[in-house]
Amino acid sequence: MRIVHCDAGRTMRGGQWQALYLVEGLRAAGEEVLLLARRAAPLEAEARRRGLPVRPLTAWRLWRESRAADLVHAHDARAHTLAALVSRRPCVVARRVAFPVRTGLWSRWKYTRAAHYLAISACVAAQLQCAGVDAGRIAIVPDGVPPLGEACGVRLLAPESDDPRKASRLAAAAAVRAGLELFFSRDLRNDLAGARVFLYLSEQEGLGSAILLAMAAGVPVVASRVGGIPEIVEHGVTGLLVDNDVELVAAALRQLWDNPEMRLKMGEAARRRVRERYSLEHLVERTRQVYRQVLAR
Repeated sequence: MRIVHCDAGRTMRGGQWQALYLVEGLRAAGEEVLLLARRAAPLEAEARRRGLPVRPLTAWRLWRESRAADLVHAHDARAHTLAALVSRRPCVVARRVAFPVRTGLWSRWKYTRAAHYLAISACVAAQLQCAGVDAGRIAIVPDGVPPLGEACGVRLLAPESDDPRKASRLAAAAAVRAGLELFFSRDLRNDLAGARVFLYLSEQEGLGSAILLAMAAGVPVVASRVGGIPEIVEHGVTGLLVDNDVELVAAALRQLWDNPEMRLKMGEAARRRVRERYSLEHLVERTRQVYRQVLAR
């Protein structure tokens, strides 16, 4: 198969890492891939650094490259729009966010254009169905993460984000209430090695790839009970789920912080869960299955 991937993200967030991992994994599996990314964006730079085929994303280039492709895979909302307008081949669209799909005339038209949707979780799939997308055009394909070395640290870690829906203020307040120092990370893959507990709070969440990274490193998680997060964090087994209340978050943090046996048990269970369900190999193979399904129509 020849697949053109497109992502218009300006920053390197979870969706861009997933696009990168997928392109890399598909290429390793023998598929012909091309990534179209925003010029000078971190995704373009990282793809070049890894030796992946990448070109600047423009409407003209997407139109041109799609003519020689079997499929187009759009990884974010702007790429979805471009693909709906100019792609000459069937389009698969990744949907990562948990908020409702817009219902205006333009949005309804755009959502009829994709051959198939890859929902990051059952929660996201339900939102697509509420917007009128037939269940037969939706596949649930969760994120995959690379294997990480087992963490053995002393920090309470949380991802740094300027997104107001990520509840960073609540995280900071809960850490103070628990009597713990909170470190916000811009480089989770490296910083997780020094973590004892990972805190992930959000008002809305499609799934939470940062949580999967923490689980891959064996770091027990305290996370919001919202969106798709309960699909990856099993309360009391691979982490603790909490409502977004400062007292409840603080209590969960202290419970994990003060109980090394619980941390060890949850960390080991989390690492097993990632290996069994959320590896990069799972991501690539699930996506290839959808591609084959679309091309067989």
